[in-house]
Amino acid sequence: MSRECCGPDEPVGAPSRRIELATLAEPALAAPGSGVPEPAAHPQGDACCGPDPRPAGAAESPAEPDEARPPWWRDPALLPSAISAGFLAAGWLLAWAGQETVAVGLHWVALLAGGSTFVPGALRRLARGRLGVGLLMTLAAVGAVLLGHVGEAAALAFLFSLAEALEDRAMDRAKEGLRALLSLIPDTVRVSRPGGVETIPAAQVRVRDLLVVGAGERVATDGVVVEGASGIDTSAVTGESIPVEVGPGSQVPAGSVNGAATLKIEATADGRDNSLTQIVALVEQAHARKGERARLADRIARPLVPAVLILAGLVGLFGVVVGDPWTWVERALVVLVAASPCALAIAVPVTVISAIGAASKFGVVIKSGDAFEQLGTVRTLALDKTGTLTRNQPAVVAVATVDGWAPDGVLSVAAALEATSSHPLAAAILAAAPEAPPASGVAEAAGHGVTGRVREARVRVGNTRWLRPGPLAPDADEMSGRGMTVVVVEADNLTVGLIGIRDELRPEVPETVRLLHDQGITTLMLTGDNFRTAHALAKEAGIDQVRAEQLPADKAGAIEELAATRPTAMVGDGINDAPALATATVGIAMGVTGSAAAVESADVAFTGHDLRLIPGALAHARRGRRIMTANIALALAIIVVLFPLALFGVLGLAGVVLVHELAEVVVILNGVRAARRPRNPALGVGATAPAAAPAGAGTPPLPAESS
Repeated sequence: MSRECCGPDEPVGAPSRRIELATLAEPALAAPGSGVPEPAAHPQGDACCGPDPRPAGAAESPAEPDEARPPWWRDPALLPSAISAGFLAAGWLLAWAGQETVAVGLHWVALLAGGSTFVPGALRRLARGRLGVGLLMTLAAVGAVLLGHVGEAAALAFLFSLAEALEDRAMDRAKEGLRALLSLIPDTVRVSRPGGVETIPAAQVRVRDLLVVGAGERVATDGVVVEGASGIDTSAVTGESIPVEVGPGSQVPAGSVNGAATLKIEATADGRDNSLTQIVALVEQAHARKGERARLADRIARPLVPAVLILAGLVGLFGVVVGDPWTWVERALVVLVAASPCALAIAVPVTVISAIGAASKFGVVIKSGDAFEQLGTVRTLALDKTGTLTRNQPAVVAVATVDGWAPDGVLSVAAALEATSSHPLAAAILAAAPEAPPASGVAEAAGHGVTGRVREARVRVGNTRWLRPGPLAPDADEMSGRGMTVVVVEADNLTVGLIGIRDELRPEVPETVRLLHDQGITTLMLTGDNFRTAHALAKEAGIDQVRAEQLPADKAGAIEELAATRPTAMVGDGINDAPALATATVGIAMGVTGSAAAVESADVAFTGHDLRLIPGALAHARRGRRIMTANIALALAIIVVLFPLALFGVLGLAGVVLVHELAEVVVILNGVRAARRPRNPALGVGATAPAAAPAGAGTPPLPAESS
């Protein structure tokens, strides 16, 4: 079988190779120091496996990144099977015509052509004390020849070699998404230098280099726009199909396509170690950590190979005892083929790799096979509020005033005091009143608000715990009930107005929640915000349950409680979400370029911010689990059905070989189905992502309630 099933051909303990980025893209992308992690060693090795197509000691050949997988009729890996099939068919025709001697010669050619793909590898492994399905097939073929059944041996060699080649093609197809991702990085990039604009290889880009990206050009690495305004197409990276408007301060991911205007972008990552290369590294290793079903297949397949050898030996020995050795030796060979766990060994790996590779194409990075399987079990989804359900861009949405004051006047005096603050709520007030008058004597009352003088008035701006709404108390209650944070503005010890600030829900949230409910998934909001604001937003979103005023430890405790009774996923994007993400059955981080702590703690990461990816990813994983289950059931059923038929002579070697190998082809083709995109009408119809906040925006204590 392929190395995805069998593991590396090196002895246990040999140094592991670097992750095979070199097989997908330019070697420079996997250079030392790039930050690309090492691959995990395959835990099973070769217990259930067949041939290795490379000669012993052959080096890992770097696959040509620009070379697409050839069509099956021009694939050199299928050539031995094609030769075997041709000579096998010709031999059968000549045998039917009575040319037995010539037919046997053609069958020998067919046997050697097919056997060349798995016999050498099986013998090398046997020399190292490792058993595998290839050894079972080799023994069956040799035994058939000794018994004079050269045609049956040739048929076995042809079908097994064909199944091997199809499996390898399936694995290659599953990895094509990774090649496509890395092909998004341009070969060269223009960099602004003191002496002018230079063109350099993309791999040589370093942090703080100033990239010049023209209209229609791809961005070589992650960066922040420092000059220019344009729309960028991030669909190939994030799955968001609508162009995103960017300007100074906006973050731009590697691989996105610039729109109609030239941008100058300051690189925030090296050309060889950016979000795209990290995504590829994660997906390449995704099948190293096996899931429950993969481990089940391993537990069954690993002891089955030696058990089949012992059983076949006992069947042959029985023939000696009863005095009919030739009949029972032939049946022993048939048993070798019937009970071999070939289909079982590949039932899960081809499904997992196909599904994870497909997920990466629409912006979902699944870090392991185990995470993929667990994702398909999720029945409860907990979501952080700020930055996940909301835009994380608080804005003024309502202003209430007393008689004699206009809304613009209230905003103006509040903005005058907030001009020196960098808190998001202060930024919201400043955005609503950019022409604020100067203030003097500004001082902060920690945790409450700010004071100062605007013109000749003594002004205070703060939260409702510090300043009373006075005659505007009903308005304050109404604002709080609508999920707003209320800021009180006071002039000369009299309340003159209220400012309602809210971090608005992302526009796709109600649709996302509806799609989740359609799948039977319960939703829960976890937030550190107050109860009234949290419940108001949850009602607007359609979320089932709310837990408000939660500290990071409280969030983790809530997730632990939920996960103890049913599979629970947590979705978050900030450092404070990391404990809950690590505790959940599956942790989902929004945005690979977001909080490093959140992404590191998560099992799944989204390269975009469109929440409609969540129900699509869950449906994709659930479908993949169904395919895995069907594959395992089919593989086990084939063994259970064929074994007694082979043992009691109902089916001969030719019949068992045909059924067994056709079953393996069916398992492979069924597993490849997992590469199809989920049929979610919302998936891939992305919403415009909000522009990133300007670099350096901090979150010091605020003169109002924090969200």
